[in-house]
Amino acid sequence: MQALFYKFFVEATDNALLQLMRYTFVGGLAFVVDFGLLYILTEYGHVYYVVSASVSFVVGLLVNYALSVSWVFGERGSGYKGQEFLFFSLIGLVGMGMNSFLLWFITSRLGMYYMASKVVVAVMVYAWNFLARKYLLFSKRSYHGPYQRQVS
Repeated sequence: MQALFYKFFVEATDNALLQLMRYTFVGGLAFVVDFGLLYILTEYGHVYYVVSASVSFVVGLLVNYALSVSWVFGERGSGYKGQEFLFFSLIGLVGMGMNSFLLWFITSRLGMYYMASKVVVAVMVYAWNFLARKYLLFSKRSYHGPYQRQVS
């Protein structure tokens, strides 16, 4: 049992299934931050829900980045942290665009309560974020700069 705990929480890994489990854990934590801040900004701050969703998404993105780099993905796609964060953020911006559009669409056009819409949208954006980060950023064959490609 202790070995399993150590393998899940401590050991660096390239195992995609273990990374997915860790990413799910990290994503869950980032989602709680995102979801909670969305609710607080919208209900108590009286901020329009689409704007609240964007702000809360960025805060969740920062939580996700910090934990993904330090714990989830052992392989670093780039040796440059600034470049890595930029690419991580670009993937996140695509996710934020999906988040905002789908949240608006499901809430405004389909009539679902915005907090329920957020749950549905979070699942879709989660899949995009994991796959893009795993295979485009944190892999041996990942992005290495605007003019560089790793040669296999």
